[in-house]
Amino acid sequence: MNNQEIFDLMDRFAGSGLRRMKLTREGFSLELERGGAGVESAATAAPVVAPALAAVSVPEEPVVTAPLAGIFYAAPAPDQPPFVTAGTRVKQGETICLLEAMKIMSEVPAPCDCVIDAVLKENGELAAFGEPLFRYRPC
Repeated sequence: MNNQEIFDLMDRFAGSGLRRMKLTREGFSLELERGGAGVESAATAAPVVAPALAAVSVPEEPVVTAPLAGIFYAAPAPDQPPFVTAGTRVKQGETICLLEAMKIMSEVPAPCDCVIDAVLKENGELAAFGEPLFRYRPC
């Protein structure tokens, strides 16, 4: 790769939304990164160290997460009992709640035969995509 090709690549990188880029060819490596890091060859590049992560809470038990963003409904209708409560044993595929998005109700199924240990959302509360809805123990 000649100098002009490197400069063209740097210009394209600067005009893109990328934060980091690495290009490797036979005997040549180029790394570009925003935020103070420059262009270096692989031979002189310092190793990139990820910043230490803050304390991450890892759930002790597996969780069922929201497959889409929407309103969480614990029951099929306001006058009916909830699909599940803490302690309920369910079979794989059984509906454990509903999520409403854009006036469409989507059933959330149990991922496996399990016991629901905790319901983590309140009825009528907004659930974000990927947000935990239930804690469970596989059977």
